[in-house]
Amino acid sequence: MSDRSGRANSATSVVILGGGPCGLACADELQRLGHREWTLLEAAPEVGGLGSSVVDQAGFTWDLGGHVVFSKLRSFDTLMAELFAEEELLHHDRSSFIRHDRSWVPYPFQQHLHHLPPARAARCLADLIAAQAHGVAPAITDFGTWLKATYGHGLVTEFFAPYNQKVWATDLGEMSASWIAERVAPADTEVLRRALDGSPVSSKAWGPNARFAFPAAGGTGAIWRRLAARLQGDLRTNTEVVHIDPISRTVVTSGGARLGYEQLVATGALDRLIAMTAGAPEDVRRAAASLRHTTVAMVGLGYRAPTTDRRSWLYFPGHDAPFYRATNFAAYAPANVPDADPGRYSSWMTEVSLSSGRQLDQTALVEECDAALRRCHLVPDAAERISGHVELIPYAYPVPTIGRDAALAAIQPWLEQHAIYSRGRFGTWRYEIGNMDHAVTMGQDIARRLVLGTAERLESISASMTTGANGVR
Repeated sequence: MSDRSGRANSATSVVILGGGPCGLACADELQRLGHREWTLLEAAPEVGGLGSSVVDQAGFTWDLGGHVVFSKLRSFDTLMAELFAEEELLHHDRSSFIRHDRSWVPYPFQQHLHHLPPARAARCLADLIAAQAHGVAPAITDFGTWLKATYGHGLVTEFFAPYNQKVWATDLGEMSASWIAERVAPADTEVLRRALDGSPVSSKAWGPNARFAFPAAGGTGAIWRRLAARLQGDLRTNTEVVHIDPISRTVVTSGGARLGYEQLVATGALDRLIAMTAGAPEDVRRAAASLRHTTVAMVGLGYRAPTTDRRSWLYFPGHDAPFYRATNFAAYAPANVPDADPGRYSSWMTEVSLSSGRQLDQTALVEECDAALRRCHLVPDAAERISGHVELIPYAYPVPTIGRDAALAAIQPWLEQHAIYSRGRFGTWRYEIGNMDHAVTMGQDIARRLVLGTAERLESISASMTTGANGVR
């Protein structure tokens, strides 16, 4: 029933859609602030969202894609310290390589040209020097042009173009370069020149995930199960929202239940949010329909063979493997394999981007991934495969297309005018703030904003709400 305004009688102050890292962090922060009038609705049987983990029938644990714990955000580190004792997290120094032809080049590729055949390395260096002589590439250009202007033809041909096309399943000319920030490593031509001459060079690891942590048991999903367990409010799983009325401020579930709200925090996919929200203007609907994302198949392969490879994860730009990345999941935590015994078992978690419209033959894909692991000598020929588990991730990563920022500038202000706050990896549709720590920060910050009126910390979020595509307020 509803009152004369059309609002549902059982209005909840804050309704949160989605029980992934962002939604759970929002509820947790509301609880910490003493705000108990919230309800969290999660469509899946369990919480975790893209940070979930599953255990297959053979006893192998798998994540939904490659996740590791690292952060520069203090609030995320504080949360992890609250949820886990020190001994419940395993710490690793990253060891990553790129499969190049039939050899392995340390990550990042552009900092290790001396591992290439001399003639090809020299060509890459010469092209890099020529590119840098022209100055910094403008961020307003497309990603493909930015790569060539930044690294030169050689590096783009050897690595950047094939790898990124494989990951994004998108023409690089259709992607923006504005998202890059810390996601792409720089290259020092003088260091590379000395390395090619045979001089010793420093091998300091690059990037914020050079050292990372991982739960000793339960996969990445253990983080979100623990966070959910300490919540004392109204958390409902198996509850899918199918319709939102921003005028009556009501959500309707697939089971027909109606729930009123004063403020709505939505952490799912932005295009789906607009599709289910009544009254969205045509320009907002067109903008949402223009957003693009990747679909990924996680193919987990478990073997009755000991874990001997100690590398963390490997990249595959070439055609010798269907996957773009393979994670040595048994090396992350012994509990990821049956009986927590990596002396008997090994496991590789592979990720395959699927192009639009591709029909997935799971059985064939398992065989292709298994054959590629053996072909690249990551799995012994005689190793018995005892698990081939597939998880399809329909929304894996938001693609930073050229038109994305203009689309967000049309969508987000309209939502906020109707007390709908879209946050999280797909709620903001910003790959550059798509890590777990970013999602947690977004959840915490929107809770504080709604209760205390404080500003959100991630500047790129607030900019997307208030700034047009040309950057003018």
